[in-house]
Amino acid sequence: MAASSRAQVLDLYRAMLRESKHFSAYSYRTYAIRRIRDAFRENKNVKDPVEIQTLVNKAKRDLGIIRRQIQTPSHPKMPGEITLGITSPISLPCSSQPS
Repeated sequence: MAASSRAQVLDLYRAMLRESKHFSAYSYRTYAIRRIRDAFRENKNVKDPVEIQTLVNKAKRDLGIIRRQIQTPSHPKMPGEITLGITSPISLPCSSQPS
């Protein structure tokens, strides 16, 4: 593997692990970290440059998915609900609802 490819792969690996640590749910966080480590270990002996580039492109897509998952709330917002941070919904009564 070329030095630039190696550096790119290591940067992706670190970025994916770093972003996965931001999952608020313990089970998601541990699964993501374990899956990332396993996938990179499984492919560490790949020598074909075309296959390496394919795997790098897939890892970039997966990193984007991880980032989107962290930024979006885990459930749809209900009317009258305010979301604080990522996962702390607070339901407030709407003025149109009867008391």
